[in-house]
Amino acid sequence: MLIAVGAFCLVIAAGFLLRSEYEKEQLSEERMVIESRKIRKDHTILFLSDLHNHQFGEDNVRLLEAVDRINPDLILVGGDMLVSKGTAETSVPLKLMEKLAAKYPVIYGNGNHENRMCWERSVYGRQYETYTSRLKQLGVTVLENRTRHFGDDVAVTGIDLDPCYYRKFSREILTREEIQKKVGKADKERFQILLCHSPLYFRGCLDWGADLTLSGHFHGGTIRLPLLGGVMTPQYQFFHPYCAGFFEKDHKYMIVSRGLGTHSINIRLNNKPQLVVVDLKAKA
Repeated sequence: MLIAVGAFCLVIAAGFLLRSEYEKEQLSEERMVIESRKIRKDHTILFLSDLHNHQFGEDNVRLLEAVDRINPDLILVGGDMLVSKGTAETSVPLKLMEKLAAKYPVIYGNGNHENRMCWERSVYGRQYETYTSRLKQLGVTVLENRTRHFGDDVAVTGIDLDPCYYRKFSREILTREEIQKKVGKADKERFQILLCHSPLYFRGCLDWGADLTLSGHFHGGTIRLPLLGGVMTPQYQFFHPYCAGFFEKDHKYMIVSRGLGTHSINIRLNNKPQLVVVDLKAKA
């Protein structure tokens, strides 16, 4: 009896693993529409996050084909396009950014894996500077606590969060004042987008003045269950409501991408990699 139960459990586990391997290669495209009186001209924005060196086909050919089908006006990158874990291999994101920046405006905000190269100089040396310098040579705008304008009506700001905001079981609070100290004041005239890699700090982002906060980091919760959502975040919060999706508070918005890759926990179940398309539309 015990042998039969054990065999059954092995079959179930193998089925889950096979399904996970399948899902990790299935790109999903999801569109969201936001209307604002600050928008003067409609824009299609593509948000990419958490690639973690994954490749959808050789040199990410399937990902690039999907981007071309969307044909965005602007690409925003939410960070963690590489993996920094003792070493930092950057060739995959650099090849991808080279091809994207040749066709589209690309604005890049950092995640914890990019920032870790700064936090741990004894491990990574000047790899961060080498990486960001190459991105800039390719025509990518790297934000690093700065703001860049797109057209006459959109401002994009990227905040580099400090290590304390990524600690396991984090209960840190990111305030409006702390954001402003890092990146300056929000643009009140333009539609203000804030690239804040962790979605835990939506309250502070909207208090600062972000009309739209774009986040990732949680990989959709790794395993997504009906009604319950994502099971676990990288910071060991369980069934956190901000694992993925579209959220609204006080007429401000946050979109949390499920991301494109994985790293330490290489599993995706009911949680396909995601291309987030945001249609910004002028509101009458």
